[in-house]
This record gives sequence, C-alpha cells and structure tokens, in this order.
Amino acid sequence: MRAFWIVVFCLAAVLVPAPTATADVLPTDSNIRYFGRWNTSSSTAFVSEWAGAYVLVGFTGTTVKLRQRNSIDLFASIDGGPDVSYRNVSGTVNLTPTPLAAGTHTLRVSYRPVAGSYRGDAVFQGVILDPGARTVVPQTPSRIIEFIGDSITVGQLSSKQALTAYGWLTGERLRTGHTQIAVGGACLYPAADGCIGMSQRFLKTGLAATAPDWDFSRYQASAVVINLGTNDVGHGVTGAQFQSAYIALLRNVRAKYPNANIFALQTFRKRYIAETQAAVAAVGDARVRFVNTDGWINEATDTVDNVHPNDTGHRKIADRLVPLLS
Repeated sequence: MRAFWIVVFCLAAVLVPAPTATADVLPTDSNIRYFGRWNTSSSTAFVSEWAGAYVLVGFTGTTVKLRQRNSIDLFASIDGGPDVSYRNVSGTVNLTPTPLAAGTHTLRVSYRPVAGSYRGDAVFQGVILDPGARTVVPQTPSRIIEFIGDSITVGQLSSKQALTAYGWLTGERLRTGHTQIAVGGACLYPAADGCIGMSQRFLKTGLAATAPDWDFSRYQASAVVINLGTNDVGHGVTGAQFQSAYIALLRNVRAKYPNANIFALQTFRKRYIAETQAAVAAVGDARVRFVNTDGWINEATDTVDNVHPNDTGHRKIADRLVPLLS
C-alpha cells in the first residue's frame, strides 16, 4: 500500500503545470508610442522632463502593472477613461486591481512635471502584463501640436497640472497628439540671473543646459503655440533682448518644423506685446501668426493668483485655440 501512494504522489508532482511567467515589457518595445520628448539613452528607463509628455501602450489580457524606479506622481488612463492620480508611487504599480474584461486595451501614462521645488523620478520602465498577453500598436493621431511656454503652459496650480492645462485640453479636443515644452519660471531670453531661456532650451531633450540636443526627426509638429514673456520682466530682460530672442526662437522652430503653422500668443498679462509683434513681422513667414488674446480670460475669476489660470481659465483658452488650430 505504501508503494502505491508513493507512485500516485510522484505522478501528481509530474502532472502539476509550472506557473506561467508574466509578460515583462521593456520601454523599447516597438509597439509603444511616446509623445513629447523622452530621453531614451537607457534601454530600460525612458525619462521625460518637460510637461505634457505621455506614453501609450496597447495590450491584450486583463491586467497591467507599471514599473517605476523611484517615487513619482503620475496619471494613468485605461481605454480612454478618467485620468486616475497615483501619488508618490514606486516599484510595481498595479493599475488594474479589478481585472479588465478580456480583450485589447490601451493605457496612457503621464508624469507630474519635474520642476521648481518638486523633484520626482519621471521614468518609464515598462509594464507587466498577464501571462501570454502581448503589446499591440495603439491607435494614434496623425497630427502633433507642440505648446512652448512657462508655468502657465505647464498648468501650474490647475487641478491636474499638465492634464488640465490649455495645451493638453486643446490637443484632446482636436484629437491630435500634443506636448507641452514648458517649465515653471521659464523666460524667453536666457537672463543673466539664470532664468531658463526657452529660445535656446527649446532645442534640448530635457531641462538642463547640458541636456542632449533633441532629435527632431522623432516627430514633426504640425502646429506650434508659443506663450512666453510673462516672467522676463522680473529678470531684467529689455525689450530689445526679448525681441531678439523671440526672433531666434521663431527661426529655430521653423528650422526644425518646416511645415508647421506657428502661433505667437500675446501674453495674458500683456507683456512685451510690441516686441512679440515685431518679432513675428521680422521673420517674414506667412505661417507665423501673432495672436491677440485680449478678453480670453478674466484675471479676477479665471486665475488662481491673477497669473496662473484655474481650470475654468484653461478651458476658456482652449475654447479660443481650438478653432485657430483646426
């Protein structure tokens, strides 16, 4: 009898299937789509520093987990649903505690902008899928709009920062790809006191002056919206310096995006208006346009602090931009 049980036990041990490994997807997966500027120098960790960068992952199966390096705040949307906030997360982040229906799904992830007093690890290290699941190419728009600016373009002080800023809202309404090449406190002119000068920093992959140059062959913007000049006054930038820097930026944008329509917004605080208009005139480009923003928002009701638009203010700006860009 004892020999019989030994035989049965051995057969059972042989017949029990080994657990199937989950599908570990690296950032280099050819089906993943990136919007905005990502530093891809490391094959295991893609880094975004400018506001409004995001990643799209199409996948099969019923669950998806995000692999993060160190702590960061992020937003994740599955199948076009609400952008869910994940605060101070790191390691393996389970985005589907309740499994999805079997089928094909899309994940969008955007990180909180790394700027000012906030420091986070905006690093995408890939996803973990169900055993046997795979990535698929997500549906992606054919057009990309780029928004260049400072904290207003970042969406600072709005409820979801970049995701509730006018650039993101405009792109979503037009169903285009979009990204905000913006950072809080930025100037147009590289001021002597160290204020970031976007006329030069526009050419970079990240925020630092030492960041690698961006490879503009990775995408071509069909339209570029510039909103700069709010901060330069506080850094002693003269009108002549501002105008010269604006001309340089417009020429840089045109050189990198030969077919884009370029919109130079009048700052909502009405700073350097004449210089902005003069810069547009100086480049002599029929597809570069100065945009008068008088009456777009009310500082008393549509801003948080008379400078930064609240959610309502950003929606009002998007209401004006959508018909211009469509």
